[in-house]
Amino acid sequence: MKTPVIKPPRLRPGDLVGIISPAGPVDESELKPDLELLESSGLRVRVSPHLYDRHDYLAGDDEARLSDLHAMFRNPEVKVIFCARGGYGSLRLLDRIDYDLIREHPKIIVGYSDITALLLAIIKKTGVVTFHGPMVRGLSSVHDSSRESLLQVISSDQPISIRPSSGRSLIPGRVEGPLLGGNLSLICHLLGTHFLPSLEGCILFIEDRGEPLYRLDRMLTHLSLAGQLKGIVGLIGGEFIDCGDMSAIDDLLNTLASDLKIPLITGFPIGHGPNNMTLPLGIAARLDTDLMTLSTLEPCVI
Repeated sequence: MKTPVIKPPRLRPGDLVGIISPAGPVDESELKPDLELLESSGLRVRVSPHLYDRHDYLAGDDEARLSDLHAMFRNPEVKVIFCARGGYGSLRLLDRIDYDLIREHPKIIVGYSDITALLLAIIKKTGVVTFHGPMVRGLSSVHDSSRESLLQVISSDQPISIRPSSGRSLIPGRVEGPLLGGNLSLICHLLGTHFLPSLEGCILFIEDRGEPLYRLDRMLTHLSLAGQLKGIVGLIGGEFIDCGDMSAIDDLLNTLASDLKIPLITGFPIGHGPNNMTLPLGIAARLDTDLMTLSTLEPCVI
């Protein structure tokens, strides 16, 4: 049975937002300007008790990171949860998360990169809409349009429409379906687990960083051989930063989408670049390659 979609309450001026790091470690000094930016936006900020912990390549041990995640969902004062950074570590938490807690206390949670695993697991296990968008580290240095997109998507009680300033329409079409996706590597890592939502009928968006062309090819082929791509209705390629020749990546995605007979946009401003537009996971959307728009068919929050 398909899990019903649950929309979290929207962000309002003066809300308390919680900061966690479920993956890699962060230093207090590097987050300072970003936390100040959130406060200057009229929000109150609460950092998690273990935010600045460090355990090798992780932001503290698994129990500490899990405790911070649960505490933010449990705290009725916290309205939005921002992830501090990606790196690695979200996967280690998935089979220990209290998904009933999240379902009973739905909240906006935002991140990308390694956080893709957490976002997809939550939508799969609970139906709570999650948000692929900028994290706290580096928030002060991303394009203004990225910050504006983040605040608009998580605070608006209306459907949202994104007309990107960049992007290439390679295969025309107009399709509708739930919007799902994130970091391509992490989507592949969820294959064979209970934490990957069905991609059947969805508009899929993908991005990555530092992966050469042959590895992107291998991951997409893996998804295809696993039967995960045959039912998608549209494909959006993000900004594949440090992945080599973009024209070659376009050719790879074009071949895939042509075989699937679905519309394709590439170069969409999502992912590891300075322009990272916020996208909701699980919300019904429309992709129109002629107008170069991605629009939700309903509000993302309530």
